[in-house]
Amino acid sequence: MKKLNVKTGQRTEMLDITHQVQKLIDNSQVKNGTCTVFVPHTTAAVTINENADPDVPKDILTSLEKLIPHNGNYRHMEGNSDAHIKAGIIGASHTIIVENGRLALGTWQSIFFCEFDGPRTRELWVKIT
Repeated sequence: MKKLNVKTGQRTEMLDITHQVQKLIDNSQVKNGTCTVFVPHTTAAVTINENADPDVPKDILTSLEKLIPHNGNYRHMEGNSDAHIKAGIIGASHTIIVENGRLALGTWQSIFFCEFDGPRTRELWVKIT
């Protein structure tokens, strides 16, 4: 397992981590297999979505905020219940096929680290098999 450090600068944001994950695959010398990306945090997530248009991640974050507002009537006392809910909906992991040493992603797809309770320095765990 390899660990990536991800530094976020805002309370909510989506960072493209595709190149960092691909670099780990390059260094692993695995040509065909799978790559699992896992976020070991309860207020962050990982997703795969479009990165050709920078408005797509912005629209995702805006829509999540409308559905799950930061200042909702929550019982959790830390003030980050919305982040827990958003992370739970988006999910903690994805497995991507590795083919000929490359992530098998669609033309417009990228892997995004989703921050919902930043800014922070986070870990992302990557297992290449």
